[in-house]
Amino acid sequence: MINQTASQPASDNWAITADLTSLRQHLLDLFCRLAYREGDFVLSSGQHSSYYINGKEVTLHPQGALAIGRIVVSLLPPDTQAVAGLTLGADPIVTAVSVVSAYENRPIPALIVRKEAKGHGTRAYIEGPNLPENASVVVLEDVVTTGGSALKAAERLKDAGYSVNHVISLVDRLQGGAELYASAGLQFQSVLTIADIQRRFQELD
Repeated sequence: MINQTASQPASDNWAITADLTSLRQHLLDLFCRLAYREGDFVLSSGQHSSYYINGKEVTLHPQGALAIGRIVVSLLPPDTQAVAGLTLGADPIVTAVSVVSAYENRPIPALIVRKEAKGHGTRAYIEGPNLPENASVVVLEDVVTTGGSALKAAERLKDAGYSVNHVISLVDRLQGGAELYASAGLQFQSVLTIADIQRRFQELD
């Protein structure tokens, strides 16, 4: 059984003042304690897996969201004009990043990319503020396996007239996502990899 008190912050505002290295370690521990499970699973890609990562257990956690916001804001290219991601997994991530960016005097809007066009009103694929044509948008994702979800978001954004050159994920499962993005001309980085999580999971067990 994982130690549920591992790497708990000393106070509620710890994640506001902690350095980024400490935040990354805390985020890693949250993924190990809350999101990572071993067993027999079928992923959204249809692949079978001996483990599963439920990213929403961390992205919807208050300390997790704050850590994610601060870490991802630090990784965004200087010319970023918005962050976006495919609903539902990316919704809390783009929200956390946008809120933290305002507190850091670098306000960055968030966009949500629908899987299907809205069935009424504007019938839009993208929800959020209207941005200038060719605005630079970074795609965010919680867990990357084959990379299809973030690539779909990038394609929708490009179709809407935005410039998309970067994808940032919280976790890379190291199963082809990075190669897919490279083939599509997208730069990719992840905060954590599955190797990081499994190594730390064994240390905490």
